[in-house]
Amino acid sequence: MQTAVTFLDKITIAPPTPKIYARLGFRKKSTAISAARREETDRHIGEAAALIHLSGSYRPFSILQNDGRIVALAGGVSFSSEKLAAFLGRSRTALFLGATAGSAVMDAIREKTAMGDMTRAVVYDATASEMADAALDWIMAYVNRQLLRESRRLLPRRFSAGYADFALENQKILHEQLQMERLGVSLTPRFLLAPEKSVTAIGAIP
Repeated sequence: MQTAVTFLDKITIAPPTPKIYARLGFRKKSTAISAARREETDRHIGEAAALIHLSGSYRPFSILQNDGRIVALAGGVSFSSEKLAAFLGRSRTALFLGATAGSAVMDAIREKTAMGDMTRAVVYDATASEMADAALDWIMAYVNRQLLRESRRLLPRRFSAGYADFALENQKILHEQLQMERLGVSLTPRFLLAPEKSVTAIGAIP
């Protein structure tokens, strides 16, 4: 199976507030926070969320070979990674996923940083990071609804370039195959996605 890219131009989700607080260093059982501080933080999260425009894309590929080191996919795509091979296991399909929080929130983070408003900048940054990751969760849930017709389901975890022995250079393949330029996402010479709050991953469908 190698199908065309599916684009999701508008992903609407609520900010995952508990995860944002955790990223900011707050621990539910051990970090005391005043009502005023929580109100301020919640306000900044809301400001950031208003600047975030989530979009994404996904594309499934049949797995033609997985010998424990080399993973060969339909369309001539292949990866050399023992960890990715172990992650995919005996799955029949690899699902490429990508999402971005857009450029407006990054512009706001740079602006607040330049102004010395580090409180807002840090909260905006955490909110954008968590919402980009949450967009991948949303896409996986969306794909699972499609897979119900085939009585199939994605494995709950996902695997990203730059993790373990799956080199960051593989980001180039994911970026190209997901056609993320259409989402306004480019790739730097060091294989980083821009705008920064953009993410890719590979999922597995048994």
